[in-house]
Amino acid sequence: MTLSEIRPLTLTDAAAALRAGTITSRALTEASIDAADRLDEQVGTYLHRFDEQALAAADRADTELAAGQDRGPLHGIPFGVKDIIAMADGPTTAQSLVLDRAWGAGKDAPVVARLKGAGAVITGKTTTMEFACGMPDVGKPFPIPRNPWDLATWPGGSSSGTGSGVAAGMFLAGLGTDTAGSIRIPAALCGITGLMPTFGRVPKSGCVPLGYSLDHIGPMARSAADCAAVLEVIAGPHASDPDCVDAPFAANSTAGDLTGLRVGVVRAGHFPGGADPALAGAFDAAIAEIVALGGDPVEVELPFLAQMMTADIVTMACEALAYHRTDLTHRWDDYFGATRMMLAQGALVSGADYVQAQRMRRAAQLALGRLFEQIDVVVCPTISIGAPQLAGFLDGTDDVMALFTYIHTGYWDTVGNPVLALPMGATATGLPLSLQIAGRPFEEATILRAGAAFQARTDHHLRVPALAAVTTELAA
Repeated sequence: MTLSEIRPLTLTDAAAALRAGTITSRALTEASIDAADRLDEQVGTYLHRFDEQALAAADRADTELAAGQDRGPLHGIPFGVKDIIAMADGPTTAQSLVLDRAWGAGKDAPVVARLKGAGAVITGKTTTMEFACGMPDVGKPFPIPRNPWDLATWPGGSSSGTGSGVAAGMFLAGLGTDTAGSIRIPAALCGITGLMPTFGRVPKSGCVPLGYSLDHIGPMARSAADCAAVLEVIAGPHASDPDCVDAPFAANSTAGDLTGLRVGVVRAGHFPGGADPALAGAFDAAIAEIVALGGDPVEVELPFLAQMMTADIVTMACEALAYHRTDLTHRWDDYFGATRMMLAQGALVSGADYVQAQRMRRAAQLALGRLFEQIDVVVCPTISIGAPQLAGFLDGTDDVMALFTYIHTGYWDTVGNPVLALPMGATATGLPLSLQIAGRPFEEATILRAGAAFQARTDHHLRVPALAAVTTELAA
């Protein structure tokens, strides 16, 4: 069989084909390895590949499935894991010269252990921004992540490699982390689906911290149904993470219409000057699809929007500095320039400023809770532009922080609600545009159902970059 005949587009497609006996986990894994062999030098998805371990895991999955031992929908599925999450199979670097290579050595983070227990085939550790912040640095010995839709553009951060790897067909799903949007930004720019779960839904121990009160681990894949399948495996309490609550997630059927769903439509603050000309039309078309599914739209505004965007930056900078302060003092030059800039901001924030940010976060949570008494979900753009050119970030001529004028993710990190990012169209040059669907805390099932219904009527999530199409087309 050719690669195009054995490479389903979605995790759920692959899971069904494995159980129907029309493909094997080894064939899926070999296709993933082949895609990496051909594309990774251009795209910069991997920091570490586990080809031999992955093939052995695929063979075990095939043997188990043939014997009737079914571990669930992730059994035999190729996965990528962001390289700030510990794995026993290889080092965790956080794409930095600074992190002690003994950190997490020989251990699996709880989320990784759960993936392995579900039979997932982990193909490698994926690129990120240094310590999940900053931007790539050509002066450091790490790959430069690029967007498979246009190699001259940024794939988004900080879960860059997981986003580009799914889009380029190097694996069917992966893990990212989100502190200011690091699951949803690469999902948006790479044209895939990403879920930031409720804060406390998924254990974050075994993950290099960025913002202690902001960090989330979540799935990135082609579809909402795929993300639901992954969340069911990785969610639930773990003794190593006191922030993780006893709230396991059960993936219900995500099929059906949205009749009666009260949809809060947010435009204010999400269409800045310089937004892509195609954004408004793509967003209106997405709302029309939701209405056609039975959704009941009402225009709303997010309470304390500007304050929460500021609170996210203030909180992240302070909490990141708390983790990095000693290393910054002794190993300043080993950090990427953009990372130093972000971390140093924490030293300019007073304790009173930090406390005030936390007070405002609580005020926003309460106000948002009152808004969610009137609606069931919020929909808004994820980012107001397509993937930006990478060159300006690499040579320092473009201001990284100015990009956040167009990024609308940080609000949700500060309040902790679950958010799904999924493709909703494209710019005139073919770069993906993305929709966010947010819900009440621990109501991931609602936003995943809405996302799956939207994706049943649209094919944005099934589109693949031209350079990857050979390995990601479904069999005829």
